Amino acid sequence: MWGPSIVGYGSYSYKYESGREGTMCRGGFSPRKAAHTLYAMQVVSLCAGRAAELVPKLGKYTTGKGCLYIKKLADVDLAVLEALIALSWERMNAAYPD
Repeated sequence: MWGPSIVGYGSYSYKYESGREGTMCRGGFSPRKAAHTLYAMQVVSLCAGRAAELVPKLGKYTTGKGCLYIKKLADVDLAVLEALIALSWERMNAAYPD
């Protein structure tokens, strides 16, 4: 658990140019009231490579900086979501090797 409501997997450390630093999960989710939130999903907002093919097929969603928001799972194609999560996991592991 990451905080009181995020189920997360793995971890990585980050540091911004401002000097702020921290640790976050490599991937995670939280079933929030407004929407299901998936963390570390930059592949959707970057929409490059294989993600560029998948994102248009996903369905109804919104994004934040590194998050994907889905109001109802019935609004998205779960196979496409699974593929995007796998791409995101690969990207995080490449960007933040152990």
